[in-house]
Amino acid sequence: MGLSIGLVGLPNVGKSTTFNALTKAQNAESANYPFCTIEPNKAVVPVPDSRLEELAKIVNPEKIQYSTLDFVDIAGLVKGASKGEGLGNKFLSNIRETEVILHIVRCFEDENIVHVEGSIDPIRDVEIIEQELLFADLDAIEKRITNLSKKARGNDKEAKSQLVVAQKLLEHVGEGNPVSNFEDIDTDEFVAINKELRLLTSKEIMYGANVDEDSLEDDNEFVQKLKAYAKERNSEVIKLCAKMEEEMVDFDDEEREEMLNDLGIEESGLDQIIHKGFDKLGLQSYFTAGVKEVRAWTIRKGTTAPKAAAVIHNDFETGFIRAEVIAYEDFIAFGGDAGAKEAGKNRLEGKEYIVQDGDVMHFRFNV
Repeated sequence: MGLSIGLVGLPNVGKSTTFNALTKAQNAESANYPFCTIEPNKAVVPVPDSRLEELAKIVNPEKIQYSTLDFVDIAGLVKGASKGEGLGNKFLSNIRETEVILHIVRCFEDENIVHVEGSIDPIRDVEIIEQELLFADLDAIEKRITNLSKKARGNDKEAKSQLVVAQKLLEHVGEGNPVSNFEDIDTDEFVAINKELRLLTSKEIMYGANVDEDSLEDDNEFVQKLKAYAKERNSEVIKLCAKMEEEMVDFDDEEREEMLNDLGIEESGLDQIIHKGFDKLGLQSYFTAGVKEVRAWTIRKGTTAPKAAAVIHNDFETGFIRAEVIAYEDFIAFGGDAGAKEAGKNRLEGKEYIVQDGDVMHFRFNV
């Protein structure tokens, strides 16, 4: 679907280690030196969903297909990135292509792993990155204003209206405010500006607090500071131990569950990142359940039945007649398709139906 989450942060905070664990491929080189990651690594990551396993117990399919998310590991930024330091302009352009930012923040001490700033201070680190994002946005807005001004002098009405909003936006960002809380963010003019610029501070940010194993159950002082900072900005903090997550890559489900229980946590940090990232992107899943496969299909929240059908094949939307729908809970409770139908739990829905998360669906179409 072209939606992705970009991992950002200073060098040596655990981004590539996190990426290795996320992808379960360990194909992103991680090492103890700055700019280990030069080109952005990209990977498609399955979204854990226990509902698929429950459906499979009933249907007994040949395979299970999960929804997926795209993750991009973007090289470590440094102070001055917006001015080109550390190949910063290239890295910032990579971030523009993502929809949500996962900011990995170092919240552990280890004298064997150098810190580019010489000490551990999560708030300083976050502010370095976010300042660079602001500076990059300022530069982009200034260039846009120059372009709009030329068009406005030629009596371009659309350019004139956008220019007014762009100038307000420049003042807003120039005062150190992110684009995300700009008062005119819902206007047509802003939407048009941001469609072209893909402003960095307009994106939603999640913070990944990378800790040592001892701090997974109880927050250390670094995590406490980061959570307080994030709360003021209505952002979420997800705590993880990237090193441990990478070590668990080859564990089977039983070993993994035992490890998490020993650490006193219910869900791994990586699973939290995937689930919350999926939600931040405004995505949800509906299911198809047959003997060939049980599959989760990814759609945006608020998608109508014909548009949901198009995710399987465009012909399904073109020739859409009806959607047969069974809620996931009913499918499980009544032992599958036949039992749910016998209990009157299946519905026929038309073109206006808004698909709900977890709907088990079959489409009727004619082309």
